[in-house]
Amino acid sequence: QVQLVESGGGLVQAGGSLRLSCTASGGIFSGMAWYRQALGEPRELVAQIFSGGNTNYADSVKGRFTISRDNGRRTIYLQMNNLKAEDTAVYFCNAVQMFGPALWGQGTQVTVSP
Repeated sequence: QVQLVESGGGLVQAGGSLRLSCTASGGIFSGMAWYRQALGEPRELVAQIFSGGNTNYADSVKGRFTISRDNGRRTIYLQMNNLKAEDTAVYFCNAVQMFGPALWGQGTQVTVSP
């Protein structure tokens, strides 16, 4: 069974940076994405990258976050710069498989102190 493993979360001051990583144990994907869920809020899309390389971002992170991938390592990254307190959430990796169900990682906590 294909699994997604995230890493890179942590505590950072406002204005700081973090980089999240998500590595898949296998599979072929039409796209991968980062979502986040703040306490008491619904899960929301942060950024996505498609097999052709196109990307899409939530308005709230445009210009601050960058999603990228390393196909050889089946890994995507989320570079987060100029972090704000409102970016505090659990960040989840998502992968849409070409031949199987969508996958979710276990989540990684990002906490931004004011």
